[in-house]
Amino acid sequence: MLLTFVVLYLLVSIAIGLAAGMRVRSSKDFAVAGRHLPVPVVTATVFATWFGAEAVFGVSATFATEGLRGVVADPFGSSMCLILAGIFFARYLYRLNILTLGDFFRMRYGRGIEVLTTLAIVASYLGWVSAQIKALGLILNMVTDGALSEPAGMLVGTLIVLTYTTLGGMLSVAILDFVQMSVVIGGLLFIASLVAEQTGGVAPVIESARAAGRLDFFPPPNLSEWLSFVAAWVTMMLGSIPQQDVFQRITSARTAQIALWGSILGASIYFCFTFVPMFIAYASTLVDPQVFGGLLESDPQRLLPTLVMTHTPLLAQAIFFGAVLSAIMSCSSATLLAPSVSFAENIIRGASPGMSDRRFLWVMRLTIIAFAAVVLAFALNTQASIFQMVENAYKVTLAGAFVPLVAGALWPRATTQGAYAAIMLGIGGWLGVELLLGESALVPPQLVGLGLSMAGMLAGSLLPQIIRGHGEHLARPAHAHTAGRTPQLAPGHHH
Repeated sequence: MLLTFVVLYLLVSIAIGLAAGMRVRSSKDFAVAGRHLPVPVVTATVFATWFGAEAVFGVSATFATEGLRGVVADPFGSSMCLILAGIFFARYLYRLNILTLGDFFRMRYGRGIEVLTTLAIVASYLGWVSAQIKALGLILNMVTDGALSEPAGMLVGTLIVLTYTTLGGMLSVAILDFVQMSVVIGGLLFIASLVAEQTGGVAPVIESARAAGRLDFFPPPNLSEWLSFVAAWVTMMLGSIPQQDVFQRITSARTAQIALWGSILGASIYFCFTFVPMFIAYASTLVDPQVFGGLLESDPQRLLPTLVMTHTPLLAQAIFFGAVLSAIMSCSSATLLAPSVSFAENIIRGASPGMSDRRFLWVMRLTIIAFAAVVLAFALNTQASIFQMVENAYKVTLAGAFVPLVAGALWPRATTQGAYAAIMLGIGGWLGVELLLGESALVPPQLVGLGLSMAGMLAGSLLPQIIRGHGEHLARPAHAHTAGRTPQLAPGHHH
């Protein structure tokens, strides 16, 4: 019965994706849903992009083992990222009427920076999408009672998500996100209420978590622990701002105002709702301390699904796995689409600018298939947990793309030389410390990369101007690259 329900749910999802695919006429429809989504759909798609495998399994398992301090990156950092992106970048980026973040980097700094930042953004998605694929394998393995192995589940899950994402693009992703958000919220609240009945209410679970130190948020007064804490928070909060999926949600809105409010509302709902799977996972250790205490030690990612399979009726199981599949499929479709569109637009189309729109649409679809194959191979061969895969994904964009984005949007004196210096020093510093010192580094590698990236942008932009003096000898301003193409990007005119 459970398997039948899950199969039917997956077939309905594919059907919705196919129906949306019929309406895709151009690359703009495919990449940003034709820019006509209303507030409820933008809010739902912002929420659904983030509420995936790491929120349901990763965050809940990490909270059960490490408490609030362990989940500072997600949901605390990730929801702040969406709010900051909404407030500082939503209206500005929306008005540029572009398909990708790479387009912004080209218009502001030139083709070289476009290629480097796009490659950094695409690379960052490898861990994020792999985490979703790994979770799909875990769920399908549990639903089929082990008949489908986790690797086989990953393959089946990838093919399903690939089908409706490749055909419908952002339009099918947005429509499915709206449907799936409703299923996720309703399903997980229902499960939480059933679990609360078995623990004698919500209060005993909160009291047990407090007594076990799980509600302690800030680390003890120790420099290395504080640096690790700040690094985890900053990586997710700032490293995920220069991301194509965040940008796509902003630019799919009907107006700039909808882009702003959709981002803030989606982030707020996401932050509040992530505590529901945390509650369910921790409550499992009170429902059956012996069984779930053992799982807590061996494989905490299985806490939540095992609780549902063994302590709830069939209807609740069907609702839970439908809700979780909703969350993971909407998240993985969005995160498959984003890097593929970026690569197709900023690497392939940039190399052959005369390409027709119809041909470009097929290039985007083929890129999604190729990226899905790489992600599946990575997911099948990594031992990292779902939470670690997501947390590590944003180190590359924090070190290589965050500073050029902020400086390009908010600082008129940022130059192409500054962007090159920021990227090279940022990624070089992060990788250097990561490879040479790793866990033993006093300052976390991604913070070193961020600091060097800031220094590179300042030195690269200001030193040539200071050395050459003023007037005719000033370094060529960064906005010279945009002459005749994007007057709205001229420094000082973007407020």
